[in-house]
Amino acid sequence: MNTIEKDKWLYEISSKHKLIDINFREVWRYRDLLFLFVKRDITTVYKQTVLGPLWFFIQPLFTSVIFTLVFNNIASIPTGNVPSFLFNLTGITAWNYFTACLTRTSSTFTSNQAIFGKVYFPRIISPLSVTISNLLKFGIQLLILICFYIYYVSTGSSVSPNGYLLLFPVYILIIALLGLGLGMVISALTTKYRDLNILVGFGVSLLMYISAVPYPLSEIKEKQPQYSWIVEYNPLTQVIEGFRFMILDTGSFTWMGFGLTLLFSIVLFFIGLIIFNNTEKSFIDTV
Repeated sequence: MNTIEKDKWLYEISSKHKLIDINFREVWRYRDLLFLFVKRDITTVYKQTVLGPLWFFIQPLFTSVIFTLVFNNIASIPTGNVPSFLFNLTGITAWNYFTACLTRTSSTFTSNQAIFGKVYFPRIISPLSVTISNLLKFGIQLLILICFYIYYVSTGSSVSPNGYLLLFPVYILIIALLGLGLGMVISALTTKYRDLNILVGFGVSLLMYISAVPYPLSEIKEKQPQYSWIVEYNPLTQVIEGFRFMILDTGSFTWMGFGLTLLFSIVLFFIGLIIFNNTEKSFIDTV
């Protein structure tokens, strides 16, 4: 009996966690499950659809065309020396990765309640798998952007990247942290308030228009200076402007704005992680 008491458990499953708890060793131990979830997310999104993965190409292209027609041709919003279509496609590529991470992560508890209630694994794997799987979609859309970029350069358009392109991986990390952090907060709230799922889709559509996706930041500063602060201080605006600045060499970039956006994304991620871990303990009783 004494020998049994002295033996340590190999694994111990408990609902008690630290305030900020992301056990990287445990996540690594379940890496096969993480890769399985990533594969599931990729293969099932467009399963039993007519066009399948072609939607990866259609969505950003059609959105860019509509933005070009409405905002640039009809509303006459200038994009400087950058072709309007390329300007819009660059912003939409970055924006789509954020929205994909946010919308899919925000339904983590409700969409996985069946498996969460039957078997144990680190719950953080589920939102992580969404963020990683959406990198594939982002990569495909980035390839589309590169193709059009080469086309416009070959036709004589004055667009070129600059040295800030080295910050590209950091911007990807910022987008992932913003989508993951905000998504975990919303996923915790949806366990009690289901109508938040409807609000997410509606809110994301509105958020796009105050994130400088269909227009340059300088345009709203010039035409609506009294409201420009709403857009300027939006972290997503800094991301979209940064994307365009390093890829197209247009727009605005400041190290202070970049640093504050990075700091905000890290803080938001840890806030989301705290709320996610606390909800994990008792969500099965309310979902």
